[in-house]
Amino acid sequence: MEPANNYLEINKASWNKRVEPHLKSAFYDVEGFIKGGTSLNSIELEILGNVEGKSILHLQCHFGQDTISLGRMGAQVTGVDLSDKAIESAVTLSKQTNVPATFICSDLYDLPNHLTETFDIVFTSYGTIGWLPDMDKWARIVSRYLKLGGTFVFAEFHPVIWMFDDDFKKIAYAYTNTGAILETETGTYADRDANIGLKSVVWNHGLAEVISALLKHGLELTSFKEYDYSPYNCFNHTIEFEPGKFRIKNLDNKMPMVYSLSAKKND
Repeated sequence: MEPANNYLEINKASWNKRVEPHLKSAFYDVEGFIKGGTSLNSIELEILGNVEGKSILHLQCHFGQDTISLGRMGAQVTGVDLSDKAIESAVTLSKQTNVPATFICSDLYDLPNHLTETFDIVFTSYGTIGWLPDMDKWARIVSRYLKLGGTFVFAEFHPVIWMFDDDFKKIAYAYTNTGAILETETGTYADRDANIGLKSVVWNHGLAEVISALLKHGLELTSFKEYDYSPYNCFNHTIEFEPGKFRIKNLDNKMPMVYSLSAKKND
């Protein structure tokens, strides 16, 4: 039996608690972002290409930095997130940066009750699908919001990462989705000293589960890449071996840490 049937309530509370320390953190550098910085990485920028004039739906957008970064590139952007506090902060950040953006507070699976239009690009990245129990429902949402000929752009932490315990000393979890994982922690990846206690319900999703779901819902894979580093220093025991590239110290380049893909919606 799933350890938490009320995962939405638990995870919404968890992300609401994270918003304030994340806004203050060096990790997100909101002050620098307001002055004109981008939060996007070369991994996803390479796939996105020129987005000027394109409509983009950003799923699981947190407090909107990537959404607004895409808006700064000339896209018409809409961001969606489960956390009402994150969405409130995203609206504020949009005003502070003077970048027009639409933000919607919604569970991803419930989005059709809040949004009807379709988009040139659907985008989501880094630490998103682990919060969702069902990749089939996820892929259906992605397909639902893409125009014919539209592109899905996705960057995510590699499922091999989530097999390890927090100290990367042993394999603690299955590669495939064997059900919900209930976690508790203090602090957050953006501020490990933050005085907050968090409960989370997450799921591991192997590559076959993700890709098969997208194929089932009418998307054709147009690119797939794996990377032996993370663009974020969000794991324990990391080293920065090049500027903005992080690996687990004791594992070096021996495992994939991120993957990216793009897929096109055909007739």
